[in-house]
Formats: sequence, structure tokens, C-alpha cells
Amino acid sequence: MKKSLMIIGLAAVMMFSGQTFAQNLDIYKNIEFSMPQVAETSFPANTVNITQFGGVSGGNVKNTQAFKKSIDDLSKKGGGKLVVPRGMWLTGPIELKSNINLHIEEGAFIIFSKDKSDYPLVDVSFEGLNTVRCQSPISAKNATNIAITGKGIIDGSGDAWRAIKKSKVAESEWKEIIKSGGILSSDGKNWYPSESYKKGLESSSSFNVPDKISKDELASVKDFLRPVMVSLVGCDKVLLDGPTFQNSPAWNLHPLMCSNVILRNLTVRNPWFSQNGDGVDLESCKNVLIHDNTFDVGDDAICIKSGKNEDGRKRGMPTENVIIKNNIVYHGHGGFVVGSEMSGGARNIHVSDCTFIGTDIGLRFKTTRGRGGIVENIYIRNIDMINIPTQTIGFNMFYEGASPVLEDGQKQEGNKTPEKVYPVTDETPIFRNIYFKNINAVNSYEAITLFGLAEMNLKNIVIEDSKFDTKKALTIVDADGIQLKNVTLKYSEGTGATVYNSKNINLSTVKFETSNKPYIKVLGNKTGTLLLPKEVTADKTAFSVGSEVAKNAVK
Repeated sequence: MKKSLMIIGLAAVMMFSGQTFAQNLDIYKNIEFSMPQVAETSFPANTVNITQFGGVSGGNVKNTQAFKKSIDDLSKKGGGKLVVPRGMWLTGPIELKSNINLHIEEGAFIIFSKDKSDYPLVDVSFEGLNTVRCQSPISAKNATNIAITGKGIIDGSGDAWRAIKKSKVAESEWKEIIKSGGILSSDGKNWYPSESYKKGLESSSSFNVPDKISKDELASVKDFLRPVMVSLVGCDKVLLDGPTFQNSPAWNLHPLMCSNVILRNLTVRNPWFSQNGDGVDLESCKNVLIHDNTFDVGDDAICIKSGKNEDGRKRGMPTENVIIKNNIVYHGHGGFVVGSEMSGGARNIHVSDCTFIGTDIGLRFKTTRGRGGIVENIYIRNIDMINIPTQTIGFNMFYEGASPVLEDGQKQEGNKTPEKVYPVTDETPIFRNIYFKNINAVNSYEAITLFGLAEMNLKNIVIEDSKFDTKKALTIVDADGIQLKNVTLKYSEGTGATVYNSKNINLSTVKFETSNKPYIKVLGNKTGTLLLPKEVTADKTAFSVGSEVAKNAVK
């Protein structure tokens, strides 16, 4: 009897929902922390086609009102599926409402208008700060049960918004860009879409926020205030499944303060030279699945954030309970990234079974003094990397917003640790309890760099059962509790390891493979309890210990 009632009840739910999206429960296998199953979207069996509300394909007629009328009609009916059929659909901003599934069929191509007047200025959070930007091409605020599905393409016309550096493109491309209009910088090395963009850049001391002018003047620099392409703020039960998202004005996908988010089967693309051309920036979100996606972008690919400095600390919302599996990343400043805007913290994050092909950095952790925030309980395993031009695993607590790959005219600043000891306050960032297992990297530049702070060391970083085939090997600065277990470092240049002002470091099972014999440098008067392999300590010429290092610090 009970079984029959369950079947009847399930059938009733299916009839009401019309559109359900089954979740692969294997995604939760072997997760190191407890988290609830992410709630799935489910929509009433109402379907409308954009052509029913005046939609015209062809790419010449704006369909802004057709999208609005379609969504309003579905909303009045309690929600459902808005179908965008094959064809080119030019439009201004699309605002999603609760219980709406924007379904873009295979062969459908939504292209957003390049007319900046279509995008009014709105209050938003961008790069972790409360600010003003142009309205996003796709947005939803405080909506519940929303989706973007199908196999179509969404193009944000980002080329109409972005500046371009001459050093980033071929000479023939540069000539075509100049012919298209816009203006050049005084040194001729940068192209700007308009005078408004240039004024906005010159009015900004903090990268992308024009803080040198009043809010009343922001309209005069509107072209500079590039929006993220998909802005989802305060939403619950969000599904993005299937489409290609490309050519965004700034970041591509930006879930902010959302819960129960699923991003799967997506292709996320941006030109490799696109400034702020991130793939997905997951900010202050809870209970999230990101799996089976492909990224090829101009900045960080899969990025965890939680607000910047005081704005982020006041919000006080960490990004937590996140599973990231089976993703491929081609170009990007980082494959998987935490920071640098992580002032609200991040915790309980699992990353596995991902492949990074030529990303600037593989696994990237970045912050700086002033951020605050606690990043902890991050579990990363089964990652394959090839052709990484900098670090395959990199921690940098001195990050200042630069690309990890040097550009034309850019000088290497290095990672020198200031000897000054700063006080520990709520502005001091904390990175701890981060675990790596089965990491495999080949044909790359540097295996591992761990740069902490003198006043707040990186704590409890464990790397095990991993192999790195790189030019350079290992650097550890201002760290406490670093363990490399069954790790092979095959390298061709420099020292096998440099350890500075770090303690409780266990490298005893590391295999250093090089054409010459391994050489280890130990420096800093704060260094203590460093365990090295027996084959290294047995040869007095294989390592050096600075005179400032305490006696018996090296075991």
C-alpha cells in the first residue's frame, strides 16, 4: 500500500513539473565533507516559443521586448519553458524570473546588442566590491528555480566592450582593430573602444572601479563599466545545463550569494587576451555542483570568491559546500583558483578529475594583506596538467592583480618576503588545511611554490602520490606544516627545493630527479624542523643551511 502511494505521488510530481532534471548522484561519491544534496530545479508544464511574442530571427531585429513579454507571460502562468528555436536572435538584456527555464535549442544563437544605451547603470558587486556597472546581458535577482538549458550559443558581444593590448594580437589584427574605430592610448600600445572607456580607466585607482570621480559622473564613463555576462544574485535552485557561453564583456558566469547551483555540460569561451574574461566566478555561494564543463577563457577559469576587503568581510558569506568534477580547461590564468577576493572565506570544496591544458597556472591560490578571510578544507585530487608556463601548484599571498605570465614591458617583481612583521587582524588572510592527491604535471615550468605571510604562515598543506615533470621544482616561504608524501619532482634547472622561514616541513619521501645531483637550500632564522630525504642529508654537498638557521633544524 505504501509503495503504491509513493508511485502515485511521484507520478503527480512528474505531471506537475513538466520539466525535471535528473541529478547524477555519483557526483557525491568520495567527498571528504558532509553536504546536503543540491536541490534540483523543476518547472510547470507550460511552454512558449519566443516567436509567439513577436520574436524575429536573423540577427537584425532586437528581440528585447519579445524576451520580456515571453517571460512575463510564463511568470503569470506560474512558470515554464521559454523556447528559443534555431536562428540568430539579437537582443538587449534578458531578466529571468522565478520558475523560468530559458531553453536555447541546438542551432539557436542569442547575440547581445553592442549598443551601450541598451544597458542602464545598476548597483552591483564586481570584483568583490559594491559598485555600479552596466546591466548584465542576462540577470536574475532573488529568483527561485531558474534555468538556462539547451545546446544553443549565447554571445555577449564582449568585443564591443573590451580594451585590447597591442602585445596581445598579431600585427594584422591590430590594424583591423584600429580601422574599426575607437582610440589609442598616448603610447599607442592600447586600444580603447571609446573616449568614455579611456576616461573611466584614467578615473580608476583600483583596477576596474572609477573611484576618482563621483557617482554622478559615472554616466560619462559608462563604456568602461563592463558588466559580467550572466549575473545571478541571491538566487536559489539554479541550473545551467548545455549551452555555450562566449565573448562576455567582463566575467562570463557570476553566481553571487546563490544556493543550490548546478553548472554542467557547458562550454565557456572567451578570447585568450580578453581582460577580466573569467569563466565562472562562484562568489559567496553555498551547495554547488560544477561538472562536465569545458573552459577556454582569458582569465581565471573556475574561480572561488567571497568578496573583497571590508565589503567582503561585512557580507561575511563564505563560498562553501562545492563539488567540482570532470572539467577541462584550456587557456586561462588559472585552471582552478581561489581568490584573490576571498574576504568572506571559502571552505568545504572538492575538486577532482580535471584536466588543464596550457593554463597560465594550474591550481592557483591568491590573496594579499587587507583581504582577511579564512580558506580551509579544500580537497584536490586526480588532476592532470600539461604545458603550464608557470606553477602547476601556486600559493601567493602577495597577489596584486597581475597576470601570472609576463606581458610586453612587464618586469618580474619576484616574491620577496618583507622582513617587517605585521600584526594579525581581521584583515589578515588565512589559508590552511588544503590537500592534494594524485596530481600529475608534465612539460611545465615550475612544480610548486608556497608563499605565505610572515605573520600568518600557510598551514597544513599536504601533497601526496603526485608526479611533477617541470623545469623548476619547489619553493616554500613562510609556511608551517607542509608535507610532501610520495612525491616525485623531476626538474632540469635550479635547486630541488628552497625553504625559507618555514617549519614542520616534511620532504623525507620526496624523490628529486635531475641530471645533476639534487641540491637543497635552507634559509631563514625562523626555519625549524625540516625533514629531508636520507640520500640528501647523507651527502653534505647536496644541501646548504644558512648560518642564521637554528642548529638541528634540518633532520
